Amino acid sequence: MSIAHWSTHDTPIGPFTAVVASDGAVLASGWTADLAALTPQISPALVPTELRQKRDLGPVSTAVHRYHTGEFDAVDLVPVRQRSGEFLVQAWDVLRTVPAGKPVTYSDFAALAGRPAAVRAAASACARNAAALFVPCHRVLRIGGALGGFRWGVDVKRWLLDHEAGVSLR
Repeated sequence: MSIAHWSTHDTPIGPFTAVVASDGAVLASGWTADLAALTPQISPALVPTELRQKRDLGPVSTAVHRYHTGEFDAVDLVPVRQRSGEFLVQAWDVLRTVPAGKPVTYSDFAALAGRPAAVRAAASACARNAAALFVPCHRVLRIGGALGGFRWGVDVKRWLLDHEAGVSLR
């Protein structure tokens, strides 16, 4: 039996929920208060048998709060666990190396992931990313700077990019 914990935290752009394995690895996260919006994103091989609400998820909760107050690297060392094919896993690892405030295009992301011609696969890696924020798919843009999609809404993506660029968000 595997038990995971989840918690929802208030952020400047709305509620943020994380599902965390017993060893502290993020299984799913995003800007929602609806746990049911997150659990389908967890790889079937990683779905816990039980989910328990917990007010404080330790380093994960701390990282979420620190990120939203401007410490963008706070999420970098939080472990993440996702499963899929080889390219997607590699692409998610590569996403974690894209610095805050320096978004890349889907084409750039495909090249960074080692498959420059696989732009659609790179976009799929962003779309299938279960661990938003910790695997910062919001840092990938269309050529020309258009935002593209984001599971948690384009307004959230714009806020995150502006926040990381130091744009006043008042």
